[in-house]
Amino acid sequence: MNKAVYIATIEPFSGKSLISIGLMNELLTRKNKVGYFRPVINDYSEGKKDNHIKTMIDFFKLDISYDDAYGFTRSEMIKLLNKGQEKKILETIIRKYKKLEKKYDFILLEGSDFSGEGTMIEFELNVKLAANLSIPVILVSSGVSKTFDEYISNIKLAYDSFKDEKVTVPAIIANKIKPKNLKTVVARIKKVVDQDTYVAAVPRDENLLKPSMRDILNYFDGKVLFGEDHLEKPVKQYEVGAMQLRHYLSRLRDKSVVITPGDRADLILGAIQADKSDAYPNISGLVLTGGITPEKPILKLINGINTSLPIVVIKPNTYEATAKISDLKPKINPYDTRKIMRSIGLFKKHVDVKRILDKLIHYENEKMTPSMFLYNLEEWAGRERKRIVLPEGTDPRILKAACRLQATDLVDIILLGKKDQICSIVKNKGINLDCNKVTIIDPETSPKLEMYAKKLYELRKHKGITETTAMDLVKDPSYFGTMMVYMGDADGMVSGAVHTTQHTIRPALQIIKTKPGAKLVSSVFFMCLPDRVSAFADCAINPNPNAEELAEIAIASADSAKKFGIKPKVAMLSYSSGSSGKGEDVEKVRQATEIVKEKRPDILVEGPIQYDAAVDPEVGKKKMPDSPVAGQASVLIFPDLNTGNNTYKAVQRETGALAIGPMLQGLNKPVNDLSRGCTVDDVYNTILLTAIQAQEK
Repeated sequence: MNKAVYIATIEPFSGKSLISIGLMNELLTRKNKVGYFRPVINDYSEGKKDNHIKTMIDFFKLDISYDDAYGFTRSEMIKLLNKGQEKKILETIIRKYKKLEKKYDFILLEGSDFSGEGTMIEFELNVKLAANLSIPVILVSSGVSKTFDEYISNIKLAYDSFKDEKVTVPAIIANKIKPKNLKTVVARIKKVVDQDTYVAAVPRDENLLKPSMRDILNYFDGKVLFGEDHLEKPVKQYEVGAMQLRHYLSRLRDKSVVITPGDRADLILGAIQADKSDAYPNISGLVLTGGITPEKPILKLINGINTSLPIVVIKPNTYEATAKISDLKPKINPYDTRKIMRSIGLFKKHVDVKRILDKLIHYENEKMTPSMFLYNLEEWAGRERKRIVLPEGTDPRILKAACRLQATDLVDIILLGKKDQICSIVKNKGINLDCNKVTIIDPETSPKLEMYAKKLYELRKHKGITETTAMDLVKDPSYFGTMMVYMGDADGMVSGAVHTTQHTIRPALQIIKTKPGAKLVSSVFFMCLPDRVSAFADCAINPNPNAEELAEIAIASADSAKKFGIKPKVAMLSYSSGSSGKGEDVEKVRQATEIVKEKRPDILVEGPIQYDAAVDPEVGKKKMPDSPVAGQASVLIFPDLNTGNNTYKAVQRETGALAIGPMLQGLNKPVNDLSRGCTVDDVYNTILLTAIQAQEK
């Protein structure tokens, strides 16, 4: 079975990093351990590292050391070639690769960058390596600054070079193609390659071609004075600051970088204030030239302004910097989530990944891994676009998650709150959320406020609510958001980052209510453990369910697990396994298990069973040898809230597991609660869960 793929190109700046990132993202959903290797990397000054390797290892959290992830630097390779030691190069790279092959389920190799001397030699080396390692190649080529004939000719030449060495080329990806030419390019390439070679075209994306402040910093080997956490801000254009401030302010443009000498305190302070002012466009940063750091009083003043604006100092003077900066080639670095997510989105949209991977590996439907689960969340959320309302629109975590969703373009987000306040937080916190492209609603001034209040009064007047009380309630973001879901103006709601669980769930129980046939609302966490994903329930809602309620929780959780790609094997947990224990609590679990079997004979269920017997194959085999669930349970049902809540938190903290949820079960429409200690990842994943729930008819 094939265990690797080689991403190769024939030119510099082909954009193969986009292909590598997109493919790595897909591979991690199918294989537990994926390695990354570059045969030849660029030379770097002491302390610097290869950007491609660092991005792959850091962003995807690959279990591989930097030194194991490459063979030679370019200068080392050229030195050996000049000595006629090509054989040593091949042997060393093959040895390092084979070492990785023993450790990983699959390895993604990324070829040379073709920068500097020896580019033709590098291409030939890539061909020989792929041939010697018997690794199939995905060929990537850029369409920038080429005629159709030149482009097709180059691809044909490279394709034939690999084929002549008996290297399989299952796919060719034309990159950086003008959108209007995508279909034409694919058709032209297909005419010059084998019929079974898959061909795709990815459009040129101007957002990926724009540098960031970090790119500028690294390019000039500069020093950061302020805003180190915001160096990923995109740069649209450059503005040289040399004139007086009153003239210069009128020249500022959106997402521009101000290039000015480090002793021009007037321009520096003026640009910072302009960035904070609503009267002027946002700028991406300041580049102070001449190696001049502003004097201490100026630095103190800047520090007190509390700006998130990146400010860097570089050695070249203003003229040299302006002339040189036009040659800057932006890179995707591990900190630039915006570019990485955009790259992944482009790859998914324009490349039939399944078709490629089916050619590369023998795919087996293994147990659900965390990477598979997280991948599926994005895939499924994108199948049918839904609108999710977020009542806590001023919380920075909510806004950062909304920013990620804006980048991935999977879900329509509705933020509740005052627009000027939300936009101010976005600006001051350096969040790259485009407030003009997201729906923001202030409940107190919404034109639908009165309609929602009247509807709420109709729904709750039998409980003694007055029209005045209904109007007051619906101004509360939780009630307003719930009414949006009820009235069909939103498909789901996520809240709880600031508010209590009760504050989130009470309006849903009062207004949306439970599904037909459901007697209670329960919750389930998807626990992303190191090697699998398990469903834990109920860990958030029901304090002490009786046998019937416990059975309903188990059935709902099994259905939820199945919906999210987990084969449900349900363990009804207790302090004893099988018939060994006695007592009221054990009997409740035993009775609940029988109810599940009676109501849903299609569900594999075992209980009562202890946690270790449920999840450990060896313990399960000893304690319950004939059970189809013992040792391989994927859905774990806890007997009460005390046990469930403590267990999920203990597992989360002790193993580093990602706990996604709680996802509420049993409501007519999806409303989900967040923990007040939630992270941006928690918010992002819960929104995706909610969007998927909303797709259920």
